[in-house]
Amino acid sequence: MTQTARALLTDAQFNDVRATILDHNPGMAPDLAGRILVDALAFLATAASSPGQALVPSRVVDEGWHALILHTSVYYGLCSRLGSFVHHLPERPDPGRHDEAVIERTIARIEAAGFTVDRDLWRGPADTLVSVAAECQHSDDSGPIVTIPKPKG
Repeated sequence: MTQTARALLTDAQFNDVRATILDHNPGMAPDLAGRILVDALAFLATAASSPGQALVPSRVVDEGWHALILHTSVYYGLCSRLGSFVHHLPERPDPGRHDEAVIERTIARIEAAGFTVDRDLWRGPADTLVSVAAECQHSDDSGPIVTIPKPKG
């Protein structure tokens, strides 16, 4: 079953978060910012439903995640609806830590969750097809991505 990550936000929310991506990346086409946000939403939804699994976004997708987090009310509401709050713990960029197998495993889990992945947004940190301002990356050492299940009650 294919899911639509775009449907996780209202039009107003989506446009506001996309505007933040555009503000941080002067000259970026609005369509590209939207694609980045959609994959960030798919990543977040998959991470929220996969506590304890080592998932990492690409540097490009992380740009969309950063923008979502800046909209704290939207981010909190989204995580609440998804059932888990996904914390973002950035690491300084280090191409030596990039592990293509970890990215492929994350992509496979996102696709298994029913989302379509825009593979151009999941390239390695040295790839210049999509340039973004994000200056962080993540590894799968059980540290950077933390999900906290929504309290029952």
